[in-house]
Amino acid sequence: MVLPAVGEPESLQSRTRRLEPPAPGQAVVRMEATGVSFAEQSMRRGKYYNQPEFPFVPGYDLVGTVEELGAGPRAGVRVGQRVAALTKIGGWAERVVLDTADLVPVPDGVSATAAETVIVNGLTAWRVLHRTAKVSRGDTIVVFAAAGGVGSVLVQLAVHAGVRVIGTTGPKQQERLRAMGATPIDYRSEDVPARVRELAPDGVAAVVDNVGGPGISDSWRMLAPGGILISLSDLTIIDAPHPMVPFLRLYLRLQLWNALPNRRRATFFDIWAGHRRHPERFRAELREDLGRLFGLLADGTLVAAVDREYPLSQVGAALRHAEGGGLAGKVIIVPD
Repeated sequence: MVLPAVGEPESLQSRTRRLEPPAPGQAVVRMEATGVSFAEQSMRRGKYYNQPEFPFVPGYDLVGTVEELGAGPRAGVRVGQRVAALTKIGGWAERVVLDTADLVPVPDGVSATAAETVIVNGLTAWRVLHRTAKVSRGDTIVVFAAAGGVGSVLVQLAVHAGVRVIGTTGPKQQERLRAMGATPIDYRSEDVPARVRELAPDGVAAVVDNVGGPGISDSWRMLAPGGILISLSDLTIIDAPHPMVPFLRLYLRLQLWNALPNRRRATFFDIWAGHRRHPERFRAELREDLGRLFGLLADGTLVAAVDREYPLSQVGAALRHAEGGGLAGKVIIVPD
């Protein structure tokens, strides 16, 4: 499915291409599940940081089966094996050629759909919690959009680690969040900063903010001494004439806060950090983190949060649905 230019979700086009044989160190992967993330919502508007050139095939990650291998190093991958990959683009296709070094085995007992929910979403949640925030049992954190794709995984991981979660969500997802072990706040009808102060008068250990904009200052003020604000995205990018303007504004604000004489920290989370400067370490951490997430899926600690499934031919409708908000997990794309 090709995005030919800036346009609405319905502008995606179905195209057929000749798939070249895999080169040494590559594999042909037949897609079993991919998904929709905020990245595609930005890309179709031409406003993604490091925007790909049009036309291109979107698809930030995927799960599939190895159908063919090229010669040379195979990184422990075999034909017939189910694997996962973080792709950034290219996942919305029936078959994809990928480097074997970038493929992570999916264990038996974990379905393609379940595995798809924890690639970009799960990696973000795991790394935010354990590599960036480094919270401890008994800490309290705030998670924005806690019922969405990233939020659903993050809440489960945090509760499993003994962390108290305060999560913002719409009215329809309140009970679901409670069932997951979080304390919900209805961002539509409640004053979020005031409610957080009621629940955590001394502040919180971390705020995971994927909204940005002017409200990022409220997130900063929620922190306790020693706390950290982790920004995942800035929704004002969608309506900005140039995406770099709000991004730079956000980045500079975070750096300014870090320069203040206080014990709080602020950072922007980048799932691709280090992939060019330290590719081998990046791949090793990818395998390690995804391996842990797949293990938690396999033993039932993590429950795959799927909002809705769409066939690949209806990916435009899937993107439109995802952009409507109020999701209860990830929007999944499967082959027709």
